[in-house]
Amino acid sequence: MEDENIIDLYLQRDESAISHTSDKYGRRLNALAKHITDDAGTADECENDTYMETWNRIPPNEPRDHFYPFLAAIVRHISLNRCEKNNALKRKGQLVDLGEELEMCIAAPDNTENVIDDMALKESLNRFLRSLDEDKRNIFVRRYFFTDSISELAERSGYSESKLKSMLLRMREKLREQLGKDGIIV
Repeated sequence: MEDENIIDLYLQRDESAISHTSDKYGRRLNALAKHITDDAGTADECENDTYMETWNRIPPNEPRDHFYPFLAAIVRHISLNRCEKNNALKRKGQLVDLGEELEMCIAAPDNTENVIDDMALKESLNRFLRSLDEDKRNIFVRRYFFTDSISELAERSGYSESKLKSMLLRMREKLREQLGKDGIIV
């Protein structure tokens, strides 16, 4: 079933929307949750929680042209929260490292002097991602959204780990420049 039809089912409050979502995206959502939590049972719970959260967010949202990214963001958020709540994240060090890698680009949300308007940040990030070629954009998103390790990225992309580290460093510097140009305090 097409995404637009699934969204229509959510808008009509038809519970079959959940089963259609699961049929189309369940494996991908579960894999993302498992990648973050490193536990199959927790991943299953996160996937199921994603369907409930999607039910609650549609309406008012209508992610017709970006349904999978909408779902992926929800499952990622739920998975990270579950790990934090359980305080049992096997890969916690990796996620902390990822945060440290980007902290020089994006200000901390708890610093009231550096609170960033969400829409301005979104637009700036989108401009940055559009400026990258497809290969670099995929590497950036796999690293900072899907939390792939450097070794996983090397295997997936065919680049050496040292090449990837330098690419990511240059991309973070370019992101910082983009944010600065857009007037976002870093």
